[in-house]
Amino acid sequence: MAKNPEHRDLFPGALEIMILQSLRIKPMHGYALVKHIKQASNDLLPVEEGSLYPALQRMLKEGWLEAKEGVSAKGRPTRIYRLTDSGVRHLESEVTSFEKMFAGIARVLAFGKA
Repeated sequence: MAKNPEHRDLFPGALEIMILQSLRIKPMHGYALVKHIKQASNDLLPVEEGSLYPALQRMLKEGWLEAKEGVSAKGRPTRIYRLTDSGVRHLESEVTSFEKMFAGIARVLAFGKA
């Protein structure tokens, strides 16, 4: 089967950055995170639940997130994820690294256009 040329895998750590940034806004359950990332990216970055939940578990183990039992808007039991202080520090570090990497890529792409 041919791979969709429009679809690219995210770079390592991109999903974590998007989750942490989303939770910086407010605590959310997993499905709300999927909807938020999809909406915020204008449907350019769909997140599969098969990627989301393992990433959430990794971030819980790292101490970047906390989870508590809650209730979804439809009244179902769910886990609500919240960013910790350690998660904020990790996010800020990762965003700084990403911005440097993006600036370098932009320079390389612009180099041949002048």
